[in-house]
Amino acid sequence: MEKRVVLKEKKSGLSISDVILVGVLLAVGAVLKFFVGSMFTVMKPNFIIAMYCLAILLIRPKFIEAVIIGILAGALCQVFPGTPYINLISEPVGAIVMALLMYVPMEIGRFSLKPVICTFISTLASGFTFISVLYAAFYAGASVATIPIGVFITIIFGTAVLNSIIVQILYIPLKLALGRGEAKAG
Repeated sequence: MEKRVVLKEKKSGLSISDVILVGVLLAVGAVLKFFVGSMFTVMKPNFIIAMYCLAILLIRPKFIEAVIIGILAGALCQVFPGTPYINLISEPVGAIVMALLMYVPMEIGRFSLKPVICTFISTLASGFTFISVLYAAFYAGASVATIPIGVFITIIFGTAVLNSIIVQILYIPLKLALGRGEAKAG
């Protein structure tokens, strides 16, 4: 009898379940942004950013996969009123930052700070990219509506805090429900 050898293929790309998870989370983000987002007045979470941050936390995509997730999120943002096309730049930047932060250790004992810190920083990256592109377009002569930078900065930081809270709350239950390994308390 010959010895049987089981070869395990190396993962190349996202699995079908990963793609479905990203799609479902982005869809949930869009629905929440449409229905729940309208209930907030000044400070409101950006549920689409929160959901792609959560997806990246759960599936740990490669760099190019994170870019694609960001582009999909930016395309989804085009459905909502606002400044067209800028999200096609700002959301991939936020997704790239989120994917890169996955490599930075952020644990205190068994408690992981990744959900809250990475989401906060990624939301800031997306927000500041958005405002930079918006003002660059404005000063280049494009017909875009702007508000004072101080107001934008307040909105960006408020959104980052709210997104961080949402992702922190959802991360452990989703990780456990999806069977993505032992979930650390955070």
